[in-house]
Amino acid sequence: MGREGAHINNIIAGTGLLRVNQGTHPSNIIRIIILWLTGWFSVVGFDFLLHAGLLSSLYSEPSTFLLPLQEAFRLIPIGYLSFLMLNTLLLWLMMRMNITGWREGSLFGLKVGAMIWGGHVLGLFSISTADPRLLAGWFIGQTIEIGLAGAVYGSGLAGKRVSRLFINVFVLVLFFVIVSILIQNLELIS
Repeated sequence: MGREGAHINNIIAGTGLLRVNQGTHPSNIIRIIILWLTGWFSVVGFDFLLHAGLLSSLYSEPSTFLLPLQEAFRLIPIGYLSFLMLNTLLLWLMMRMNITGWREGSLFGLKVGAMIWGGHVLGLFSISTADPRLLAGWFIGQTIEIGLAGAVYGSGLAGKRVSRLFINVFVLVLFFVIVSILIQNLELIS
């Protein structure tokens, strides 16, 4: 872990995500906020691939469980806010537990994602008419999303420049969008 990464881990004190130790420079708080949003952006990008691409055919089937497509589309921003909350939890845990590096971050994110989404999907399976294929897709996809965010956060907490991380994530999100468009237009998944 680099000097910058070690200093960032010292930002956290007590139970607050951005509670600052006395003498900590405000630029470190800005760096954490940019890192947090970059991880969230990676999740939003993969989520686009997951739902607009890989699982899109399941959303077009008739369902008593899902909202009509137009209403669901209108509510997408609320879903992305829920991801922001999950990313806040993930980053807070990683900072509190001093988890750094892309590998450690991604493994931790996968574990957290599997626990959160596994519980969520099992709960939905037990009380709803949700298609088991959709639930399995949500579990696998959302677990990968949290693992991806963990890799971004781990890299940033290890000292990687957030500007470089953002560029990498931007290119990855662009790739996800292109693949999603190809899947929909070429009907690669039915």
